[in-house]
Amino acid sequence: MSDVIADLALVTAQQLAERVSMRAAIAAVQTTLSSGFDPDDDFARRILDVPNGQLLLMPAAIDGAVGQKFATVAPSNPSRGLERIQGVYILVNGDTLTPTAILDGTALTSLRTPAVSAACADRLAEKNAGDLVVIGTGPQAVRHVEAFAAIRALRSVRIVGRDDARVAAAVDAARTYAPEADMRPGSIDDIPDADLIICATTASTPLFPADAAREDATVVAIGSHEPDRAELDPALLARSQVIVESRRVAATEAGDVLVAVAAAALEMDAVVTMHQLFTGAVQAASDRPRIVKTCGMGWQDLAIARLAV
Repeated sequence: MSDVIADLALVTAQQLAERVSMRAAIAAVQTTLSSGFDPDDDFARRILDVPNGQLLLMPAAIDGAVGQKFATVAPSNPSRGLERIQGVYILVNGDTLTPTAILDGTALTSLRTPAVSAACADRLAEKNAGDLVVIGTGPQAVRHVEAFAAIRALRSVRIVGRDDARVAAAVDAARTYAPEADMRPGSIDDIPDADLIICATTASTPLFPADAAREDATVVAIGSHEPDRAELDPALLARSQVIVESRRVAATEAGDVLVAVAAAALEMDAVVTMHQLFTGAVQAASDRPRIVKTCGMGWQDLAIARLAV
């Protein structure tokens, strides 16, 4: 009998970074979607409320690969100097269902989320887009600069936050990924100058006025998977093409979408899924803003995790 634990490959955060670049992660997401995979066929994520936060159980099976992420969400962790989202990822042999590897799930999430954002924005944003505003100062905000620098030549980057010290730290960290860009702290007043906008906060109310976003802007909202929290004004969704991971997830977790539907600013049937976008069933709009709202799904982790082993 084999010793399952002894036989497991362990992939640390550093090893994941060495083995899977941001460009490779973006390409893996795009390849998975372009091959015809429909995220609506992905397994449902389980979200369990526990004292001090949540447990997330995220299984997936695509193209003969199988995996499961066990993640935790602890809203008070940033004040302790800890990651808000932590976890581990278990890869499983698709034939024998034998566990084969454990990956640092926190590092995988930090890579996967911006890779998904950039994979979609690459299909939606103008080819000459390059003026980026990032609202948020955490790890996801910084990694999104890395991801968007992988798909567009960034001319300017403005990072917006409430804490000046955290903004300055995020600017310094992000400069590594876009050294040629004019990078500095910003404000909400920079939104009208941006053709790329990232919302990476835990805000429960809109971050900027609906009319601040340009007609040619691509906006990505990743801040929450809770149905009553929205980073974007419903009026912005009303005038935009809205892209979601899947209708099932949008109808249960995508607060920006659900709040807009409740306000009669958007109809659920009007949202476009990633499957429709990547298979060509629906084309990217060119006459209005494009919004990508993500909540995180198991297939995204698996598409990238299997590159590391």
